[in-house]
Amino acid sequence: MPVAKKRQSNFAPAAFVIFAVAFTLRIIHIWQMRNAPFFTLLMGDARGYDEWAQRIAGGDWIGRDVFYQAPLYPYFLASIYWIAGRSPALVRIAQALIGSCSCVLIALAARRLFPARAGLLAGLMLAVYAPAIFFDGLLQKSVLDVFFVCLALWLIANITAITAEQQSQQLLSWRWLALGLGLGGLSLTRENAFVFIAVILGWAILRFSVRAAAVFTLGVVIVMLPVAARNSMVGGGFYVTTSQFGTNFFIGNHRGADGTYQSLRYGRGAPEYERQDAAELAESELHRKLSPREVSRFWTTRALAFIVSEPGAWLKLMARKTALLVNATEMVDTEDQESYAEWSAVLRLLGPVTHFGVLVPLAFAGMLATWSGRSRLWVLYALLIVYALSVVFFFVFARYRYPLVPLLILFAAAGGLAAIAEIQSFQRAGFSVLRPASRKLILQVTAVATVAIFVNWPMGSASAMRAVTATNAGTALQSEHRIDEAIAYYRRAIATQPDYAPAYNNLGTALREQKRIDEAVASYQQALKLQPQFATAHFNLANVLIEQGNPAAALDHFERALRMEPPSADVHSNFGIALALSGRVDEALHEFRQAIDLDSGSAKAYRNLGNTLASEDHWAEAIAALRRAAELDPNDAAVRYDLASALLESGNPKEAITEFRTTLHLSPTMVEAHNNLGIALGSQGSLDEAIDEFRRALAIQPGFADAQQNLRLALAAAAAQPK
Repeated sequence: MPVAKKRQSNFAPAAFVIFAVAFTLRIIHIWQMRNAPFFTLLMGDARGYDEWAQRIAGGDWIGRDVFYQAPLYPYFLASIYWIAGRSPALVRIAQALIGSCSCVLIALAARRLFPARAGLLAGLMLAVYAPAIFFDGLLQKSVLDVFFVCLALWLIANITAITAEQQSQQLLSWRWLALGLGLGGLSLTRENAFVFIAVILGWAILRFSVRAAAVFTLGVVIVMLPVAARNSMVGGGFYVTTSQFGTNFFIGNHRGADGTYQSLRYGRGAPEYERQDAAELAESELHRKLSPREVSRFWTTRALAFIVSEPGAWLKLMARKTALLVNATEMVDTEDQESYAEWSAVLRLLGPVTHFGVLVPLAFAGMLATWSGRSRLWVLYALLIVYALSVVFFFVFARYRYPLVPLLILFAAAGGLAAIAEIQSFQRAGFSVLRPASRKLILQVTAVATVAIFVNWPMGSASAMRAVTATNAGTALQSEHRIDEAIAYYRRAIATQPDYAPAYNNLGTALREQKRIDEAVASYQQALKLQPQFATAHFNLANVLIEQGNPAAALDHFERALRMEPPSADVHSNFGIALALSGRVDEALHEFRQAIDLDSGSAKAYRNLGNTLASEDHWAEAIAALRRAAELDPNDAAVRYDLASALLESGNPKEAITEFRTTLHLSPTMVEAHNNLGIALGSQGSLDEAIDEFRRALAIQPGFADAQQNLRLALAAAAAQPK
């Protein structure tokens, strides 16, 4: 048997053990999480991916807009949904399989690059690495990120091991093609993976041949070209993958940035807001509609302006981001590992010992141990450095740095073996500071210890990250109308992190939904006490003050919201309501017209304009505005009712009857519509039908005084008619 085949077959039992350990731990984690609220709740990007996948599985395979987020993971989800139906549990099991395969791939790569025992160690490291188990159980693209990285590293290791004689064989070509396909796939899950492609191109040309680089490029193009063509078709421009470069670059590089994610509008970090906010803020400043490319360019320009004008502040920010990148803390964006560990014994047991703060010092030790082979391993160093820089140039999240883990594990496995070898050596020869080897070891241990202290220095707040998770869980629960549970999670977030303003704001919205108006007001006020520039909280407080019967107090908060944010149709429209209720009708009409100028498709703004004009007896304009509102939202019973009422009051009962009937078709239990339809019918002499409508109103609401009085009058009029 050839040596290569013998080595491969000998590793099969080890590969099986690695896969079995990885898959068992992931399945136990999934099983234990089944009763957790997080198992069925989808938060942040996960919710967006799920909705996107459902649309794709439902037949919308192309979509309508340029991709804003990397598209491969939603299509992966959609494939499962299309085959087996929507099942987040099945997705998690499939991801456990993929994550376990990643462990085997990194093992195969390590045994090619380092001594064979490094393969078993590397595979087991990834198998028991707590963040890997956590990410593999989320509906997030991280599982594909690491799979493609491990696949690429295995292919790189195989290419590195090929002799000069084999380089001319056809076998080499398919490996380069597979590497191109793999990194093309990675670029469709992690946009900054393009830096990997650049490194591999340089490696192929410098160490191998132009032919190898060409075959690799062909693999990348095969994957990327359909996406670029699709984006060009729907967006009218050239976008290789997505259009969010500029937005993300600005988020990580502006005055006030702290190295982590900060939403463009405070408190609006959900993915469904980010794209909208990026466009609205840019268009407001430039006073015109922008294409996705122009939006991205706007934010890129803003970020570059900060870098050029404040280089000292930017360098300080870059230093902080570098520290965050290697820090033990897993910086959360939507949901944190510690919250999941409350339900998962696997995460509770492995989390304290298998984390980034352990991995980085081990990897550093491995780099020291393998430094003599750096000419052979330089491509790994290059991949590690350029990807780290690609994260630091934007902002740091746990799942953004996660693709570094397989690269670090390769070196950590080598470091582990080197440490074992050193210990065995000193057991044989003894330890003496006079020996050069001993002095070298002291220096290496000191360096590794220094790195360990640096990366484990506290930087992030665990309580703040649990508060983020609890708030996001509350938001997801509230979207499913599970208000009591949502309130409990918002209160949990506040108990964990009392100065977290978004939790107070969201608690206010939930309390308002339960008609607990005074409590909602207090919650919004606390959010603004903590974050006075929280425009959404000002808007929400203003709305609830109107409901509380205090429109004058609402005016100031609407004005603040308008000063802090670009013009918004909703804010102008609701501001108009507060002005109208305060008796400032002319100003109210101006605000409603402003809202319509901003959004000509706003039925709400037309309705408010029409009702306010009606209150001033401007019937022709009022009816025209209400008709437009009904055209824009023909299934809104309230709009139909307002139009019918205006028609009745303006002396047009015949048309009013038609609109009242439409209203009742949409909302059969609206007592006011039954009552007013009765009035309109009575004015037309249809007393029997009028009596029926008054009785229907009273059947729904027996104590309705207007209907009772109108019924008495109608009965009396009917009795007075000649028989």
